[in-house]
Amino acid sequence: MTDTVYKVVEVVGTSEVSISKAIDGAVGKASETLRHLGWFEVVQIRGNIDHKKVKRYQVTLKVGFALEE
Repeated sequence: MTDTVYKVVEVVGTSEVSISKAIDGAVGKASETLRHLGWFEVVQIRGNIDHKKVKRYQVTLKVGFALEE
């Protein structure tokens, strides 16, 4: 048995509701095309302001998944 090797990709999720929803959306979408997702790391949090209110949250994630043997 060999040690696991991971690949890391960067994805960006957005939401008009919350940072959590932006993360959930990004992980959910990544899981549609990537297998063996194992972890994520928030790299950056940004947002858009319109008329003095937060309009949209934007979260950049690094997502790690195990490569198949």
